[in-house]
Amino acid sequence: MKGLELSEMYYKEFGEPMIKEKFSEYHGRITTGLVGDGSDCFGFDDEYSRDHDWGPGFCIWLDNDDYQKIGQTLSNEYEKLPAEYKGFKRVSSQWGQGRVGVIETGAFYRKFIGVPHVPHSLERWLYIPENNLAVCTNGKIFADSLGKFTTTRKSLLEFYPEDVRISLISSRCQTAAQAGQYNYLRAMSHKEFFAARFAEIKFSSDIMSLLFLLNKKYAPYYKWRHRAVRKLDILGEFMYSKIKQLIETTEHKAKISIIEHISAEIIKELHRQNLSDSKSDFLLDHCPSIHSKIKDDKLKARNVWSA
Repeated sequence: MKGLELSEMYYKEFGEPMIKEKFSEYHGRITTGLVGDGSDCFGFDDEYSRDHDWGPGFCIWLDNDDYQKIGQTLSNEYEKLPAEYKGFKRVSSQWGQGRVGVIETGAFYRKFIGVPHVPHSLERWLYIPENNLAVCTNGKIFADSLGKFTTTRKSLLEFYPEDVRISLISSRCQTAAQAGQYNYLRAMSHKEFFAARFAEIKFSSDIMSLLFLLNKKYAPYYKWRHRAVRKLDILGEFMYSKIKQLIETTEHKAKISIIEHISAEIIKELHRQNLSDSKSDFLLDHCPSIHSKIKDDKLKARNVWSA
């Protein structure tokens, strides 16, 4: 059984009745669901995931005023819910504290994006790790009559402001090109095998991040990135299979061919989205054209592309 399904069943059988019975006047102001860190929130959990921070449990979000009034009392009642459900007990680690239970809405968002609301500036958006944005928008909301939690969530799901997306696409094209199309070959020529392997992994990670940006989806934490890329509508299955081939093959020339094939397909998509008009087969050469699409003068000046 998947953790998200287990959590929702647990909430409906025990959590919702508890809230309705003991916090009836706040029932319409309480948000519940499972969102945040953890493979279960992404739907990537399996039998290996159950060794820590997995099992029956759910999140209860309160706005600040309500948290001050009933946060501790509600938390006490949450802790009284059955420890075992459907044959599973929640296994918690010291690093997973606060993933479930009662959480103040602003504190939740502040933990991952630095502010308790959708960022107001392009600068702020640029400094948020993409996997943190994935964390804020994964999982499932079970109930939110108040709407404060989901208002922020829905705004984040609308994706980066376009100028930020373009800036990040330009950056990923640059780093992916340097790692895969340039440094991998040079490292192998020098028999620097660690550097070559690192360049290969760097290319793979950055090119997948780039594909998420082209799909207007947030890339998750690195260990789930390859699995998640498969679900993308644009080039998802292609990228999944090509990255798998790249990592699995030991033949140097085959790796170069795969890197160039991946880069060529990305360039086609850049053209399709009118992000670049360069005819080059080197991703780095597309960066000036991409960067020129940024409309905000401050962001364009701050992120001047240079060779």
